[in-house]
Amino acid sequence: MSWFPERQQRTWLHRMCESILKTGPIPKHVAFIMDGNRRFAAKKSIDRAEGHLKGFDKLAETLDWCLDLGICEVTVYAFSIENFKRSKEEVDCLLELARQKFARLLEEKELIEKHGVCVRVLGNLSLLPSDVQQIIAEAVNFSKNNNRAILNVCFAYTAQDDISNAMKELALGVKAGNIRDSDISENLLESCLYTSRCRPVDLLIRTSGEVRLSDFLLWESTYSCLAFVNVLWPEFSVWHLYATILHYQRNHTQIQIARQNRDIERERLHRESDHKCVLEELEKAKSGEAVTADSITIQERVQQYAAARKHRTDLFLQELNNRRNKFMEMLQPVNAACA
Repeated sequence: MSWFPERQQRTWLHRMCESILKTGPIPKHVAFIMDGNRRFAAKKSIDRAEGHLKGFDKLAETLDWCLDLGICEVTVYAFSIENFKRSKEEVDCLLELARQKFARLLEEKELIEKHGVCVRVLGNLSLLPSDVQQIIAEAVNFSKNNNRAILNVCFAYTAQDDISNAMKELALGVKAGNIRDSDISENLLESCLYTSRCRPVDLLIRTSGEVRLSDFLLWESTYSCLAFVNVLWPEFSVWHLYATILHYQRNHTQIQIARQNRDIERERLHRESDHKCVLEELEKAKSGEAVTADSITIQERVQQYAAARKHRTDLFLQELNNRRNKFMEMLQPVNAACA
């Protein structure tokens, strides 16, 4: 099945439901744990490979529903690092499916441009076979400038791996002298995650009836609405999606308040940290040679320190993003990079 199947004509009932939902807040970023492909295969007495294929077909259909509702960013949990622990036969099947579907995506470049879809693949790509890395890099680099809709595919991903890699980047930054240990904050750590360019996750949906996150977007979903749907992923319908949107709308106000309180608290911690660092610098200066008298107040010094901190962290993040972009470009086949 195509990533962009021919759009089906909506019934009057679908159009009415969409119109009603759009009178309330619509999530801009929805994440999916597409669980239940193997159980669906067992239920229908078909091969697991066929079950995973049905799961992809459902993803393409769901993306179409999301566009109709005005959901402009979708993140899907396609392949966990933990999946490598499954049988070799199933791992090979999943990787082959990835080869086929990303190859199909490259065949649909005109449709990608038409729909303005940016495809991002988030995860530890170094764990994947080189040919899979190359085809993923080609798809990502081709669509990177599109901005009408964004599809984030988490592949060779776990949240723990993502957070630990972010911490390593921060440690390396401090060691290299690019940032100070006092610069490290929740905001800076968040900016080092694979999802740093993504909108906040508004709604996270898991199918199959399981009530757990399975190491998916643990940091990003802290202030998200969670919906656990008791249906296998290939059997997920537009009506299930409508129900989760209603669930989000009922909880929207509380989520927004929680996010505002988080931002206020983070800003307070930033100010306290900057103030403490300025006082420590003044104390060190006083314990040395005589300090030249000036009229700069503590508040002005804190403002100067905050500006310097922001400059340091901006340069650090710019260098990190440049390295990641260069890594993705280097994965491309030579002929694709020159196209």
